[in-house]
Amino acid sequence: MEIKEYLIEMASRAGMHWLSTIVPTHHINALIFFFIISNLTIDFFAFFVPLVVFYLSFVSMVICTLKVFQDSKAWESFRTLTGLLLRFEPNLDVEQAEGNFGWNHLEPYVHFLLSVAFVIFSFPLASKDCIPCSELAVVAVFFTATSYMSLSSSAEPYTRRALVTEVAAGLLSLLPSLPLDWPGLKLLGQTFFTVPVGHLVVLNVSLPCLLYVYLLFLFFRMAQLRRFQGTYCYLVPYLVCFMWCELSVVILLHSTGLGLVRASIGYFLFLFALPVLAAGLALAGAVQFALWLVSLELTKVAVTLALCSVPLLLRWWSRAHLSVLEVVQSLTRSSMVKLILVWVSAIVLFCWFYVYRSEGMKVYNSTLTWPQYGALCGPRAWKETNMARTQILCSHLEGHRVTWTGRFKYVRVTDIDNSAESAINMLPFVIGDWMRCLYGEAYPACSPGNASTAEEELCRLKRLAKHPCHIKRFDRYKFEITVGMPFGANGSRGPEEDDVTKDIVLRASSEFKEVLLGLRQGSLIEFSTVLEGRLGSKWPVFELKAISCLNCMAQLAPARRHVKIEQDWRSTVHGAVKFAFDFFFFPFLSAV
Repeated sequence: MEIKEYLIEMASRAGMHWLSTIVPTHHINALIFFFIISNLTIDFFAFFVPLVVFYLSFVSMVICTLKVFQDSKAWESFRTLTGLLLRFEPNLDVEQAEGNFGWNHLEPYVHFLLSVAFVIFSFPLASKDCIPCSELAVVAVFFTATSYMSLSSSAEPYTRRALVTEVAAGLLSLLPSLPLDWPGLKLLGQTFFTVPVGHLVVLNVSLPCLLYVYLLFLFFRMAQLRRFQGTYCYLVPYLVCFMWCELSVVILLHSTGLGLVRASIGYFLFLFALPVLAAGLALAGAVQFALWLVSLELTKVAVTLALCSVPLLLRWWSRAHLSVLEVVQSLTRSSMVKLILVWVSAIVLFCWFYVYRSEGMKVYNSTLTWPQYGALCGPRAWKETNMARTQILCSHLEGHRVTWTGRFKYVRVTDIDNSAESAINMLPFVIGDWMRCLYGEAYPACSPGNASTAEEELCRLKRLAKHPCHIKRFDRYKFEITVGMPFGANGSRGPEEDDVTKDIVLRASSEFKEVLLGLRQGSLIEFSTVLEGRLGSKWPVFELKAISCLNCMAQLAPARRHVKIEQDWRSTVHGAVKFAFDFFFFPFLSAV
């Protein structure tokens, strides 16, 4: 029996190895992820990353607050223990023991403050359509009340006055945004006048500002208790309540009255009617999923699910010895809050580097003309000195964004990327042809009714193509456009005017395809680019930012200007930093 089981195991391993070598799992994975990767644009990341950072940081805030509640009970137990020990050891240094205990339990507070910083920084960048502001506002109010109730009673006079002052200042700040037309009441929350404090900050003089100053005084009084041991005993725990209260005020500004009522009733139902609510949500999800399947082509859905399941099944079979319980236990050993903060920090740091890499200290709307660039970095400069010296000199011009006019000479395709076709080519001939027709398009038949030029060109290839269908709509192209200086730009005429060494090359992505295919040799185009790379050499290569044809006919090319979509990252980050500064210091100080 042992020999039989051993032979069966060896045969199954050999069969799985043989099957994995036959089935092109890597190409199937490429086919699956091609559609995902094609949608991973900069706009997608600008929409997705702030939401991920906000939700992860908010979850971290909730976990840290629950940890603080747990530590508050540990603090009471520790004081009970020290009181008991004092009966047997009167010389025990209680203050030092409590100080060590307090410093050792500050970790959740530090994590909480880091999470707050990430939440506040990502909230203005995240799409409010994907954030349930009313529901999160109710959560923030709930944690404000519960965190206040968990505070120590030793500093109750100061914490009570601080909470009342903070709530009053927040309510007065909300008055100007109310839809009610009460000028006298709104005047209580308005700023009377501002005093500039430097170039970036202004001091607001208002009633909420006076309350905020009094709140800072209460913070100092809390920290001063017990010879400044109140810093970690009373002030730091109260900051949890303070941050939740400030966050609730900020989120309430983006909430609606109907949404707050809906959130309150929803949480009530969530607590007391959870089974009915879960069944209703599951039923609604099942109905929506069924409607989605009916609206799609079932054959495509079945084939796609089958393709997705092949690599997963092979991976699961090859690693079947790995226990799921071991994976869960390994995840539970690590701190969830630390894991969240590490990933959020890495994401924010990467985005920060990208912002300064994409923006940098570049010169925008430069007045540098093409003849000026040609005189400094063209053939004349090479003859006067040499090309290397010219390149070193012209490197000072890197970063200038220019808009020039030139003569279109020709465009060529430098790269065609089609991961779907590469994966299908690895399949057997019959299955590959079937999948081409399933996901692609059939070659049109040549008939007098073919009105478009594209169909007429494709029908001629039908007899020469190896397959009845094609999936060229998944192609992603990269272009290179050669542009010459327009005639008369140097103020001279002659054979030197069409010097090919003065030409420049523009790299273009697939989004410029329609415009570039409509250009003809000699067309006058206006293009925008950024000077970077091999400046001062022959045929420098720049990235195309925008292009428009000035003398093309309407049927040959679109008359509108085609612009590469670019985000103003610097102003976006500046707005987020301003929002974060106002969160911590408004209404006392405001960022400009």
